[in-house]
Amino acid sequence: MFAAIGLVVLIAMVFGGFAFTGGSLGPVLHAIPHEMLIIGGAAVGALIAGNSMKELKALGSGMAKVFKGPKYGKKDYLDTIFLVSKLMKMLRTDGPVAVEPHIEDPKSSTIFAEYPKLLKDQALVHLITDTLRLVVISSGTLDPRAVEEVMDNALKTHHHDDIRPADMLQNLADALPALGIVAAVLGVVKTMASIDQPPAILGGMIGSALVGTFLGVLLAYGIVAPFSSRCRQVIESDAAIYEVVKQIIIASLHGHPLPLVIEAARSGISHANQPAFADVFDGMRRR
Repeated sequence: MFAAIGLVVLIAMVFGGFAFTGGSLGPVLHAIPHEMLIIGGAAVGALIAGNSMKELKALGSGMAKVFKGPKYGKKDYLDTIFLVSKLMKMLRTDGPVAVEPHIEDPKSSTIFAEYPKLLKDQALVHLITDTLRLVVISSGTLDPRAVEEVMDNALKTHHHDDIRPADMLQNLADALPALGIVAAVLGVVKTMASIDQPPAILGGMIGSALVGTFLGVLLAYGIVAPFSSRCRQVIESDAAIYEVVKQIIIASLHGHPLPLVIEAARSGISHANQPAFADVFDGMRRR
């Protein structure tokens, strides 16, 4: 939503400001399609040359995040606390045999079924189930610090893959000013080939060439770089839910009392998504 509003404001202020100061939009608008063909085509070609199909699809997903924003809100963090706490309580009170069906087939689990949105997040589900499999297989003899190290590695790998679209957008933003110069140089070459034309025509051709530099810089710093920043913000915001899972599992394995386990997870959530202390414990009592 805000990304779309920002684009409208950007275009209105840049082109509106130019027109307000007496500039003629006609030559600029006439040159934009031709310059965009060069700059946009070169940018798309560079993306294709430098990335696999998997990464290009991830870029499309990253662009969607820019406009949709974070997918997890306060209720989802609350549900994550309830889900993982319930599994850890079952592991502690009923033993590995009771929790094993839920982690071996989460889609058939009555516990996971209570949280359909979380169940759709394969990375979240795998983080929970793979970690608990280690605990179940070892019959609870694993050092919690070793489990934490495994989870940290899993989170690091996931974050590295997840943040790739933001890095790709930033790389594209860094390249666009140079691609704008390429378009401008080609415009100058075209102008020099028509040096015998009247000054009015040459002036228009030079102006058209300069639009290429203008577009490259505008696209880089006005659109693509902010999109990269927003994409990174959204990805890092959603990544916090995996830290909640880690905090509950590790604190539980250390044998901490439930209130401390819950508070360790709750306190690590940003204030915008942090559920109230009472909401967490009232919800735990009802379950």
